[in-house]
Amino acid sequence: MSSMAALRREGKRLAPLIPSQSIRSPLSSPSLDQAPIGARSISTQIVRNRMKSVKNIQKITKAMKMVAASKLRAIQTRAENSRGLWQPFTALLGDSPSVEVKKNVVVTISSDKGLCGGINSTSVKISRVLSKLNSGPDKETKYVILGEKAKAQLTRDSKKDIEIIITELQKNPLNYTQVSVLADDILKNVEYDALRIVFNKFQSVVSFLPTVSTVLSPEIVERESEAGGKLGELDSYEIEGGDTKSEILQNLAEFQFSCVMFNAVMENACSEQGARMSAMDSSSRNAGDMLDRLTLTYNRTRQASITTELIEIISGASALTG
Repeated sequence: MSSMAALRREGKRLAPLIPSQSIRSPLSSPSLDQAPIGARSISTQIVRNRMKSVKNIQKITKAMKMVAASKLRAIQTRAENSRGLWQPFTALLGDSPSVEVKKNVVVTISSDKGLCGGINSTSVKISRVLSKLNSGPDKETKYVILGEKAKAQLTRDSKKDIEIIITELQKNPLNYTQVSVLADDILKNVEYDALRIVFNKFQSVVSFLPTVSTVLSPEIVERESEAGGKLGELDSYEIEGGDTKSEILQNLAEFQFSCVMFNAVMENACSEQGARMSAMDSSSRNAGDMLDRLTLTYNRTRQASITTELIEIISGASALTG
């Protein structure tokens, strides 16, 4: 007891001579605004950095949502108006996705940029299914790809079947002249009996419908019209002028493909912006939820650090006062 009392008196005598920082426990943590040394200050600093990065990501996703909404409003009306181009061809020639032909060409339309949900993966999956359905010993299926995303996915396992790749289609505002030139290049460089255009038809901001439109070659159209069915109604029309039936069908097939391509590109671009708008809205909400959880974790960690410091100060003061 006498030794403890002597030690206590010695501590009181030396207390004014000892700097205040030297009586701090080695395990105690400094405040958050001071130099971060110690486990607790490092953990709170990590949380603060994480909160800052999540806030920055949230700002980016909100800005991308606004940009997508602006582009969607600009292109939606044009996409709806383009539907009037191919509908007369459907009424005249029909749409025959189940027709059996030897040379199939799958035209896959996708976007050049990502962050738009599963819109591109859906088109690629449907294209692969069409390729399998139209495969056989006497059949062949080739790809014509529009967009970087479909190119990246289809070149992995179907590189030898790809005939044409077109990218940066939406670098400039889309118009019929631009798409008709691309359609003409495709018809000149690809041999086909049936062109199957895969795209996403716009329905609403949160909904798009994967669609396949079929354009038959003039020879197949003439064959099917002779066999009867929907295409058999072509014989009921009277042809004026000096053009033969085969020439008329050739012109109709080329014009039909350019109109269907223009509508498909417009519909897919509209669906892309709607899907991106929906994806960025979900990302912004998820960032907000993560920010709330990180704020709660940060406050709990900071409160625990302050409480520990107070306990250490009180314990040190009580030890000095005896």
